[in-house]
Amino acid sequence: MSSLLRVQGRIGQRTLLLTTAAVPLTGWAVHAVTLHRQLAATRRDPLTGLLRRDSYTARARRLLARRDDLAVVMVDQDHFKAVNDDFGHPAGDIVLAATAARLTAWAGPRASVGRLGGDEFAVVVQVPAALLERRLAQLVRMLHTPVVLEDGRTVDVAASVGAASTDVLGTRDLTVLQRAADAALYDGKHSGRAHLTTAAHTTPPSINGRRAGRPGTAVWGRAA
Repeated sequence: MSSLLRVQGRIGQRTLLLTTAAVPLTGWAVHAVTLHRQLAATRRDPLTGLLRRDSYTARARRLLARRDDLAVVMVDQDHFKAVNDDFGHPAGDIVLAATAARLTAWAGPRASVGRLGGDEFAVVVQVPAALLERRLAQLVRMLHTPVVLEDGRTVDVAASVGAASTDVLGTRDLTVLQRAADAALYDGKHSGRAHLTTAAHTTPPSINGRRAGRPGTAVWGRAA
């Protein structure tokens, strides 16, 4: 009996040691998970869940460096101020969140989808050049689908879309591609269809580094 008690005592001590050792490890694991979530939160826009500008840019550049058949797509909400004025800012937030969800669903998990600010979004996605126009037409249809608010009211929405293909422009420079896609977007603003870039869109007239005519650019030649 005494031998059995000694064996049980040793087992109990080992169990206590293992449990004691596991406590700080568990604490560090919880801390690591919390830290990871906090870091992830700083990378994402709290309203839409999309990548913030810096995180979007970093991921977009990695994609451009590693893959072929890529397109940079710029998206700008049409008449968004009217949504806020007519339905209220909470409704505007719902519209932005819906737009983000649609962009994410359209682009897929391997893309870089970001909210650049306000009602402006950007996507870097892998699409074969032969399919780009069809895929963009699908995106426009998605972005023109009315949004239903929590109280049952329906908001008619629309967005302008411009896209720059690495194959067409012959560059993987994100800045050049975004500038060209942005210029194409504003060429077709409120047209109800996506506009693809040409070589002419790589050198749009600019004021202090911003495309001339873009909202926030003063007519007398100084960026607001």
